[in-house]
Amino acid sequence: MLFFDMFRHDPEFIEIKSGGTLFREGDAGEAMFVLIAGEAEVTIAGMFFEKCTPGSFVGELAVIDGSPRFATVTALTDCKFVVIDHARFHFLVDEAPRFAIDVMRVMAQRLRNCDQRILKAAQATAEMTSSA
Repeated sequence: MLFFDMFRHDPEFIEIKSGGTLFREGDAGEAMFVLIAGEAEVTIAGMFFEKCTPGSFVGELAVIDGSPRFATVTALTDCKFVVIDHARFHFLVDEAPRFAIDVMRVMAQRLRNCDQRILKAAQATAEMTSSA
């Protein structure tokens, strides 16, 4: 797991206690975070989206395009997150191309998961409409 290996010994991290929030939907976002200890969950509009375990990262959209946070990340257990600000993100992309590939791979999987959820919802709606 590249993210865990790259950041597990990082001396600069933030701690979020169980039940605490790393960030909320709509917050300004200038950094992404790599979970190095604990478990967290990602919710969007109050709906569960993804469980994070060590090596997972969150907040990449904001560091890439400067947009407000699209999701809320809540610690399920005590967590430690490494902070990757805009400057460090660009340094890693330039100096460790594998980092960029892994970010894109995870983003592609998340997009694929969203597409599957949309398709399932559309199919359920179609079934309800046709049976009415």
